Amino acid sequence: MTLRLTNSLTRRSAPFEPLQAGQVSMYCCGVTVYDLCHLGHARSYIAWDVLRRYLLWSGYQVTFVQNYTDIDDKILNRAAKEGSSMEVVSERNIDAFVADMAALNILPADRMPRATQSLDAIRDLIGELQAKGAAYGADGDVYFAVMKHAGYGKLSGRDLSEQQQNADGRVSGLEEARKQHPFDFALWKGAKPGEPSFPSPWGPGRPGWHIECSAMVRQELGDTIDLHLGGADLIFPHHENEIAQSEAATGKPLARWWLHNGMVNVGGEKMSKSLGNFTTIRALLESGTSAMTLRLFVLQAHYRKPLDFTQEALAAAATGWKGLNAALQLAAQLVTGAAGDGPDGPSNSLAEARLRFAAAMDDDLNTSAALAALFELAKPLRSLANRSERGDAQAASEAKALQAEARLLLELASVLGLKPEAESGPEGGATGPNAAEIAAQIAARQAAKAAKNYGEADRIRASLLDQGIELIDKPGGLTDWLRS
Repeated sequence: MTLRLTNSLTRRSAPFEPLQAGQVSMYCCGVTVYDLCHLGHARSYIAWDVLRRYLLWSGYQVTFVQNYTDIDDKILNRAAKEGSSMEVVSERNIDAFVADMAALNILPADRMPRATQSLDAIRDLIGELQAKGAAYGADGDVYFAVMKHAGYGKLSGRDLSEQQQNADGRVSGLEEARKQHPFDFALWKGAKPGEPSFPSPWGPGRPGWHIECSAMVRQELGDTIDLHLGGADLIFPHHENEIAQSEAATGKPLARWWLHNGMVNVGGEKMSKSLGNFTTIRALLESGTSAMTLRLFVLQAHYRKPLDFTQEALAAAATGWKGLNAALQLAAQLVTGAAGDGPDGPSNSLAEARLRFAAAMDDDLNTSAALAALFELAKPLRSLANRSERGDAQAASEAKALQAEARLLLELASVLGLKPEAESGPEGGATGPNAAEIAAQIAARQAAKAAKNYGEADRIRASLLDQGIELIDKPGGLTDWLRS
């Protein structure tokens, strides 16, 4: 089979083909770093991490870029409330983001540009739009003229004549008065007293939200990319505005594929702070939910569908993970001690298991069906683990016959980002760094390697080895670990 994905732009499922054979460019809208990441972020970033892992497993070379929005009204409001600064709030929440993603075993992006470090690209893009008559200045602000872009609304399916005012989503009444059309949105905002600002041809100020992503996509990946990713809440206005401004500037499609994940509901209601049902990743993990339980919970639903978060659903995921985790733990032990002396090759049943898994993933990332294939593959290992725990003397002698199953189980679980996890506490009482700390070190090592700082990458590996953690580099840039 061939990977088929549902394109939000065409509203159809179709075989995925990248612009360049064997190479995939992906951009995911990142966080506005004013607060800790919540369950909605976990749902989105786990989904796109699995897509990336599957593409790597399928043999593609993948370049994955995710941005930080580190200048925004929300950040400035938080800084004012705290009596701190935009930089302090941003850095604190960037550090928290890195730690939370590592805890969930989400691979770090190849590059993570920040809006404040991409100002030249932002100003250049705004200048091009103004030169082409698609943008205009007004008292130090610059706005995009939506009526100049004939395709506006093609992603969201909205008609300009039906739009409501404040389509920007982040504008004030004073800004509305400066616009030529109610639906025009800000590309550059003139400086306000007491707020940080940056120089520009239009006077001091700061970029609008939408132009940041357009500029960073082009800066990092070029005019047209393969996959643009994000939550369904970003379709309008953010992604619609990205398309309009990017394509007005370049005359080329911004992205060939637009993928959007469904929202998270809590007890049937949309998760929001105003309803008091807002849950951060940090709070959930600190409450005793394991990272892999949370990951399994997210993967049980199709990425495009709403995800209903309830304690009952989370408890069911914990039960499912307990059985799968027992199989994965035993599989890791069997593979570590195999020394290459297991069965010569995969059996027909294992080849069929691999095909079932791939067929599920090729079907628009049907992770629910992929998990079913994983659980089926895990059955004999789980049974053996249970027998060993009960003291069955024959279990040890039968382990060698399951080495091939163990290898395949670990391989396919890794595609979904699932890995063995100690059950009691973060590491089951084991000494040394816990899973989150190890994941953070692996992320730091991958970042060092991406920057060609191989000395630092080797230092991190050696440091972990001194603490009893052996890193195992796998094809596709993936890294697993074992505790000695």
